[in-house]
Amino acid sequence: MTQQPFSRPGAIDLSGLQRPASAPAGGGTPAATPGGGSSYSLTVTQDNFQQLLQESMTAPVVLVFHSASQAPGSEAYAADVAAVVEGQEGRLLAGLVDIDASPEIAQAMQIPQVPLMLVVLDGRPVTQPIPGALTREELTTLFGQLGQQLTAQGISGRHQPRSAAPAAGQDEEPPVDPRYAAAQDALGEGDIDRAVAEYQKLVDANPADSEAAAGLAMAKVLQRTQGADLQAARAAAADAPDDVDAQTLVADLDLLGGHVEDAFNRLVALVARTSDADRSRAREHLLGLFAAVGNDDERVLAGRRNLASALF
Repeated sequence: MTQQPFSRPGAIDLSGLQRPASAPAGGGTPAATPGGGSSYSLTVTQDNFQQLLQESMTAPVVLVFHSASQAPGSEAYAADVAAVVEGQEGRLLAGLVDIDASPEIAQAMQIPQVPLMLVVLDGRPVTQPIPGALTREELTTLFGQLGQQLTAQGISGRHQPRSAAPAAGQDEEPPVDPRYAAAQDALGEGDIDRAVAEYQKLVDANPADSEAAAGLAMAKVLQRTQGADLQAARAAAADAPDDVDAQTLVADLDLLGGHVEDAFNRLVALVARTSDADRSRAREHLLGLFAAVGNDDERVLAGRRNLASALF
């Protein structure tokens, strides 16, 4: 699967769409239409499209364009996307666009083919359009990579489930822990050094705080890669395969680009062929990347097994 870059290009041109006359003020939740809803997905129509884009100001929206007449089977792909998004627990919201029923949306967004998927944040596409149908495994990997990049940029918002008010006795979703607000604000403002300092304070105060430790590890990756040129870094690493600094820089850049396994494998191989201080530095760096991704992640578990094999 081709890695999709995470960026923020120009806004979507919605001049051809009419805003719903009864759109609720203050950014209410668009209602899921029959046949297209789960906790974190909904069928998109001209009436709720503008409101859906408002929701992308909180957290990303995955738009999937499908058509029974133009691409038989694409409805099943849209359902797969919705199912994988469901597992993200609010980090993403799937908007399913049937272009047979809502051709004006496809026209406004200049959709060249179906099926096609793109991710919208702050009302703007943040990936290149992804044509064709991906497998569920590829979707899981892609959305996992997107989640890592969102975390790295300090974007932590979540969508509310597509449901009515909580049942009696059921609490609202708890707010984001204010302890992390200063660090996340710093990341959002692009002040990486301040983010590192804020996360370090949290870790110093409570070394058992795994979320703060993960935030610190990721912030340090961002700090180390500021101003780095990927092509130059790769060339330097190719010229000096045993240079710890050159190899760890490429591993950091790979991690930020979503190539998590590549980053881990590079450093495992470095550990295997180095010794003494160089081996220790490579190992410690790899442990930091494990922390940035999360110790419960399957890729980290596999990486730890590979590291153990390289060490022993």
